[in-house]
Amino acid sequence: MAAADLEAIARKMVEGGRGILAADESNTTANKRLAKVKVDGTVDNRQAYREMLFTTPRLGEYISGAILYDETIRQTTKAGVPFVKILNDQNILPGIKVDAGTKKLAGSPNETITEGLDGLGERLAEYFKLGAKFTKWRAVITPDEKNKTPTDYAIHVNAHALGRYAKLAQDAGLVPIVEPEVLMDGTHSIEYAREVTARTLHCVFNELHDQQVMLEGMVLKPNMVIAAQDSPKQASREQVAEWTVKTLKRFVPSAVPGIAFLSGGQDEAEATEHLNLMNKMGPLPWKLSFSYGRALQDSSLKTWAGKSANVEAAQRVLAHRSKMNWAASTGKYTNDMEKAA
Repeated sequence: MAAADLEAIARKMVEGGRGILAADESNTTANKRLAKVKVDGTVDNRQAYREMLFTTPRLGEYISGAILYDETIRQTTKAGVPFVKILNDQNILPGIKVDAGTKKLAGSPNETITEGLDGLGERLAEYFKLGAKFTKWRAVITPDEKNKTPTDYAIHVNAHALGRYAKLAQDAGLVPIVEPEVLMDGTHSIEYAREVTARTLHCVFNELHDQQVMLEGMVLKPNMVIAAQDSPKQASREQVAEWTVKTLKRFVPSAVPGIAFLSGGQDEAEATEHLNLMNKMGPLPWKLSFSYGRALQDSSLKTWAGKSANVEAAQRVLAHRSKMNWAASTGKYTNDMEKAA
């Protein structure tokens, strides 16, 4: 695929306030989420849940792309229509998660490396034929303020893998979503989150440059700069927005067309409000959008709860949450919009 085509897809993924639905949970993770609403983790139930999500009326007005899992990109509706076609008909780009998850990093007591590079070129070619337009790879960086991790070693090996993946994806005609996630698990402060995020982004973009990744044909999916969930001191939403934007400005080149934040464990309203505050700080060098999983799906999943009678209600919930984040991506979100809904 020509460079211009990759750039056009990347821009479409973040333009107009639309964001990305992260529906790339592995079967194991999907089963755990189904279990929370007392639904058995079977192939049929996973299919039914995903069909509920992807057939939501007018979803394409707020969602530009959907990240799928290997099982999902091969699935159809009960009527036999491929999910890829359902998404395309909604003007939603189909994407695919291609990493193989994290494993313990050799030489480190508590850090991880994301695997999946072996045979990746062949898998990318297959996903392209199946209709994928973009891909995603997640690197996991775990801050521990007390033990002063992550190490430079852990950041480097994960950044190197992100660079290799991104180049392979572009060579296969797919736009890479590059996701270096600094976790918000633990007790670290927002100050430490900013330090680790800065180190991570600096290393990632050095690797992307060294491995000749075309920045115009990619999307960054980072964490927000936020204190850990169990930190005794939580920052205000204004501080999170300010520190996140300042950190991104220092390390993310303006050639990158867009940044689609992960929610990282934030609740639905919190993730929306943070995104809105950042977009009110413009003009910015890149589009700021969203690529949320739980922060888009949780309320919809609970409403659905495996019952066909609840499908329409669950779809209204998903459409509402998507619309709220679409508004936040343009800096026009207000709490009154939640009340009106």
